[in-house]
Amino acid sequence: QVQLVESGGGLVQVGGSLRLSCVASGRTFSNYAMGWFRQAPGKEREFVAAISWSGSNTYDANSVKGRFTISRDNAKNTVYLQMNSLKVEDTAVYYCAVDRRWRSYYVTTVRSDYDYWGQGTQVTVSS
Repeated sequence: QVQLVESGGGLVQVGGSLRLSCVASGRTFSNYAMGWFRQAPGKEREFVAAISWSGSNTYDANSVKGRFTISRDNAKNTVYLQMNSLKVEDTAVYYCAVDRRWRSYYVTTVRSDYDYWGQGTQVTVSS
């Protein structure tokens, strides 16, 4: 019953910004950590960022540190990924996902720790 609806993807030039949104339903949203992953053609899905159930703990992949910011608004059942200073190598399909663990504090980068996934939204960064 858990559904994740993503939005905000699109085409942007190098150095530009996008904000992705993921609206969740079907689970007590505030009790679960959330993550963002991305997958480029021919590559494995890779971790981007994660945020704890309360929003107090976050972790970013080295490739996006200082440029991307994950946040959540539990009142709106929404997780955001603010992407700044975009690079061509950021081009990928971006997915949001729900951590399977109840009220986990230490966020995980492992794909199998997430049990529900959004449909993905395409982000294309052009030079």
